[in-house]
Amino acid sequence: MTGQTFDLGPQALIVARLAEGVTDEHLDGRTPCPQYAVRHLLGHLAGLAVAFRDAAGKELGASTDTAPGSRLPDIGPDWRQALPKALDELAGAWRDPRAWTGTTRAGGVTLPGAVAGAVAADELVVHGWDLARATGQEYVADESALRAAHAFLAAAAQDPTGGGGIFGPVVAVPDGASLLDRAIGLSGRDPGWTP
Repeated sequence: MTGQTFDLGPQALIVARLAEGVTDEHLDGRTPCPQYAVRHLLGHLAGLAVAFRDAAGKELGASTDTAPGSRLPDIGPDWRQALPKALDELAGAWRDPRAWTGTTRAGGVTLPGAVAGAVAADELVVHGWDLARATGQEYVADESALRAAHAFLAAAAQDPTGGGGIFGPVVAVPDGASLLDRAIGLSGRDPGWTP
């Protein structure tokens, strides 16, 4: 990780706009995350937005200490208002330069602030792709967040203790694949996935 800061706001806004395009009929549909329906993916996005908001502010507690796989996330009745608000708050929290310094915690893991920022970018980029694919929407990731997500995933794939990828075995992509497809492959997903 380079420790370079960037604005998570554009990618958070992309995810919020994708969520606006989700209909009630989509909620029980399949996603690239085998254990998640669309409703669970939205619940995960809401939870991670709060967790990484709190991680940025070094407000450590239940939101930052809960491992993501500890329960199946779901949406609440107010998710259409709560998710965009949480995404906006996450972006705002990471605009503070102090978020990128020192150490913090997310998902029960203590890590440097700059790495937590990259992980937040990865979560937004990859789960934005998941949501777009699951609901048939167009998806173009924010370039800065995508570069950070790719760098994070590429480094994780090179870690000999990581088993080739932190979210599942790396999926090979063709030479000349886009940066987004390379990041998606590094995340253990098939860039050609459809519901």
